[in-house]
Amino acid sequence: MDYIEFLKENARVVRIVVGLILIVSVTILVVKCAQGPSSAEEEQIVEDHLVKYPGRTFSYKDKFNDLQSRQLAAAQAIGLPRPPKNRDDAASMKRQLRLVSTTANYIVDSLTHSVPYLIPSAKRELDSIGVEWADILSRNGLPHYRFRVTSILRTEEDIRALQRSGNINSVTQSCHAYGTTFDIAYMHYDKVTRTRDYVHEDNLKLVLGQVLLNEQRKGHIYVKYEWKQSCFHVTVRQ
Repeated sequence: MDYIEFLKENARVVRIVVGLILIVSVTILVVKCAQGPSSAEEEQIVEDHLVKYPGRTFSYKDKFNDLQSRQLAAAQAIGLPRPPKNRDDAASMKRQLRLVSTTANYIVDSLTHSVPYLIPSAKRELDSIGVEWADILSRNGLPHYRFRVTSILRTEEDIRALQRSGNINSVTQSCHAYGTTFDIAYMHYDKVTRTRDYVHEDNLKLVLGQVLLNEQRKGHIYVKYEWKQSCFHVTVRQ
């Protein structure tokens, strides 16, 4: 019996075998797609979509070293007349303050030891930082991200609780108690642009650092680089 005759006589068996081969092939393809790219392929994809800010690096520790005493003097000069004792006391001062809410350029983090209020000039400065941040990202063709504001107005009660928690940067006479001061995290950002391109946290930190350096040079703010708390500690000067 030649090959052609064999196929004719066993056509049903051949169809079953071919069908099984197709099923197995499709199953393997589906599983591979579900698993996604291999680690090597994934690494290549990630690298291909990494975009960088071309700005020059600088020492955050050297540039952002405005002392606590200097920031406290500015806070006491232009901020609330006295630190609020607790949250209820802070609420009674709201006419002198502005609510700080999440915007297109920054996120107000979950505040466990502060409340989201600043004096008007400090709120305007925070918004200006957000606008300049977005402008630098846009001008350099980078995806849009939001930075995170992690601490704002602290009451005396908040400060005591923070000290009990072991925060080494929490002092009894705090700039945060006058509504002039806010902390911006430099390691955590929220990507807004829905693209595959991304920017590494170190590069976003550089963008944020450039914005703060510009504002510092204009005499608008004091800045302290708090590396243990992973934040920039910012006090408005006017």
